[in-house]
Amino acid sequence: MSAQALRPRTTGLLLAAGAGRRFGRPKGTVADAEGPWVVRAAQALLDGGCGDVLVVSGAQAEEVETLLGTAPDAVTAIRCGTWEAGMGESLRAGLTALATRGRTTPLQALVHLVDLPDVGGEVVARVLEAAGAGADALARAAYSGRPGHPVLLGRDHWEGVLARADGDAGARGYLRRVAPVLVECGDLASGADVDVPRDGPGV
Repeated sequence: MSAQALRPRTTGLLLAAGAGRRFGRPKGTVADAEGPWVVRAAQALLDGGCGDVLVVSGAQAEEVETLLGTAPDAVTAIRCGTWEAGMGESLRAGLTALATRGRTTPLQALVHLVDLPDVGGEVVARVLEAAGAGADALARAAYSGRPGHPVLLGRDHWEGVLARADGDAGARGYLRRVAPVLVECGDLASGADVDVPRDGPGV
């Protein structure tokens, strides 16, 4: 990733708060032969051009934060106390934290999920390039035409997303009303979440 591609006003927002009930443990605590998923996902956001990364933890937050001890200094974490209510709460906590940074509030948040271990920096870079750098940007990765993550939310869209973030829906309700630019990334990754341990090697 070239220095020219860095987006200092774009923060990667990594959601890693869920209990992973179908998986059998919180996915934010999972590691395989290539390392902890949460660290890999945060690094992918940085490699793709995000200026920094905010990780939202919840279930087994202390373990997630311990794993993040090996992550770069540009990666920080907050805890979502209402994570059990669904992913919408994690998204709400993360966007609210970014919106209240004051003068360092980013122009964009690139929302990513911890259970997409094959999504790397190349996908992040492609989405950022297609979205542009403005506060009005709205884009998301697609895999063989199927919308997925990461999702780029310019700051102009945060209020609308927060108004509709509920349960496990996340930003889905808002994105049905305001269609994002779809950025095809199926040549770079599957974009498939790992729901059960057998879906991924060594987990």
